[in-house]
Amino acid sequence: MSRPNVRPYGSWSSPITADLIASKTLRVTEPTVNRDDTYWIEMRPAEEGRYALVRRAPDGTTADAIPPAFSARTRVHEYGGGAYAVDGETIIFSNWEDQRLYRQKPGGEPQPITPEGKKRYADGVIDGRRQRLICIREDHSGDGEPVNAVVAVDLAGREDPSILASGNDFYASPRLSPDGTRLAWLTWNHPNMPWNGTELWVGELASDGSIGHRAQVAGSTEESIFHPQWSPDGVLYFVSDRTNWWNLYRQADGGIEPLTEMEAEFGQPQWVFAMSMYDFISADRIVCGYTKDGAWHLATLDVDTRELSPVEVPYTSLTDIRAAAGRVVFGGGSPSEPRAIVELDLDSGSTRVLRRSSDVAVPEGYLSRPQSIDFPTEGGWEAHGFFYPPKNPECVGPPGARPPLMVISHGGPTSATTNTLDLSIQYWTSRGIAVLDVNYRGSTGYGRAYREALEGEWGVVDVEDCVNGARYLVERDEVDGERLIIRGGSAGGYTTLCALTFRDAFDAGASYYGVSDLEALTEETHKFESRYLDRLVGPYPERKDLYHARSPIHHAHQLSCPVIFLQGLEDLVVPPDQSERMAEVLRQKGLPVAYVAFEGEQHGFRRAGTIKRALEAELTFYSRVFGFGLAEPVERVEIDNLPE
Repeated sequence: MSRPNVRPYGSWSSPITADLIASKTLRVTEPTVNRDDTYWIEMRPAEEGRYALVRRAPDGTTADAIPPAFSARTRVHEYGGGAYAVDGETIIFSNWEDQRLYRQKPGGEPQPITPEGKKRYADGVIDGRRQRLICIREDHSGDGEPVNAVVAVDLAGREDPSILASGNDFYASPRLSPDGTRLAWLTWNHPNMPWNGTELWVGELASDGSIGHRAQVAGSTEESIFHPQWSPDGVLYFVSDRTNWWNLYRQADGGIEPLTEMEAEFGQPQWVFAMSMYDFISADRIVCGYTKDGAWHLATLDVDTRELSPVEVPYTSLTDIRAAAGRVVFGGGSPSEPRAIVELDLDSGSTRVLRRSSDVAVPEGYLSRPQSIDFPTEGGWEAHGFFYPPKNPECVGPPGARPPLMVISHGGPTSATTNTLDLSIQYWTSRGIAVLDVNYRGSTGYGRAYREALEGEWGVVDVEDCVNGARYLVERDEVDGERLIIRGGSAGGYTTLCALTFRDAFDAGASYYGVSDLEALTEETHKFESRYLDRLVGPYPERKDLYHARSPIHHAHQLSCPVIFLQGLEDLVVPPDQSERMAEVLRQKGLPVAYVAFEGEQHGFRRAGTIKRALEAELTFYSRVFGFGLAEPVERVEIDNLPE
């Protein structure tokens, strides 16, 4: 074998190109089992970010279930989810372009079943007895905030939707009992988010389909309920964090009884609708996923004995668990496998991949395996992350040199990163740039106390953890302390800008549609997140001083290193003005700055051309800032205030 070439870190040649990532990867989500069929959604960058609904038949053939002119995506809460439901061979889905619900029968064209107008629909369950879809509606037709409600939609589209539950700010998870006589749902009000406090309600359905008697089953402003579901024999189950950890419970004999009592999470933050981390194999047996110490596990639970039995699968990240007829379908990923839709045979224990997010075969030698690390941070806390050292079989760095480090602050901020194979991380490590993906305080998967450590401290403790993660690796002599980068998107972009503005730890940064002005965000963002900052920062306008003190836009004079901003021009979550104003301040200050805007893109990039251009722009930005060459020609990015 030939000896590796000695090349500066960042200059290594890699087969993991931006074009490959943009054109050869998908986002696969929302699997559903319907009798012997399996459905899921593919977000396809090569089709301008279209959300295609795919059906896999029992014989293994797959085909798009809706025509190419349609995209199964809803804008409820802006983040969507729960965009379709299946009844036999009939599909009900929300179409992205007009946000109307459509019904598609076998062999037919989709037909609208909701009126034209400013209404959106999500998270539906089919009420076969009454031939209707019970779902969440978000009505934008009036003045002020949109109005959310649980509604019933006639499957034939002959009648206007009728309201079943309303009056609160938000609703989710309408779930019909097997006999069709009871409906469960979640609801919450400002300023809570669903991971702060939700209420679980059950209503009795009258003969005309309306809800008669209703009662609250669980939840409060300080208890988060996740994923209510009825068992086949009509018992209501749900996940609650009442003991600090999201564990499984059920309603029984007029009370609530726990099914799991573990320091582990059986739930996730409900950023989107129709999330599922457990399902019923039978009335007395559940298949479930849970995360403990940063790793996901699959298990079955005997609801009578409370015995939890592990199910060995080659996946360390799990989502969207669905079960039917002796099989389980879920989203799975691992350090060696990208996210995929996976089917598990419960009898044999074997798994097979139904659809990968990427079928690109990258040679093993180019893949950096994540190392789970825990490191000390302020207040006696321990923060968490995944460290990816540079990896390339053809290249090594110069003797005595250490690689640059890229610290990634994930979005949310109430979310978490996993160790699933992500080619957009391997893009950097295969070129000689180390990566630290941080689960800072406020991340999920480590209990409610860890999640709530960010309350009132956003822009402080998340920054501390990113800084301390970088310092930890510098002290271990893993990375170059003079070439530290921080990057992030959305809330992660805010953490990035705070770290660059209020701390002197990093030498460059990249903000993807990041927040720079907290006060403007409270006035400009959408309903779902319009009071999110009440907990993360403080009540507004009472604590206007904090909003000003923690907004990078008001303290940009303190920033002294190069930054690149990447922004979609149709972003309604973090409007473009947030990036444009920050870039202009740096431009006037004389700092190297790049601003790259994308027409037609919203919050999160979905088009292949955008994804490719963003990655290459960021790479060329770092190459010029740190002075390393590139192994392949890429389109340059315009950088103000940086001499050629």
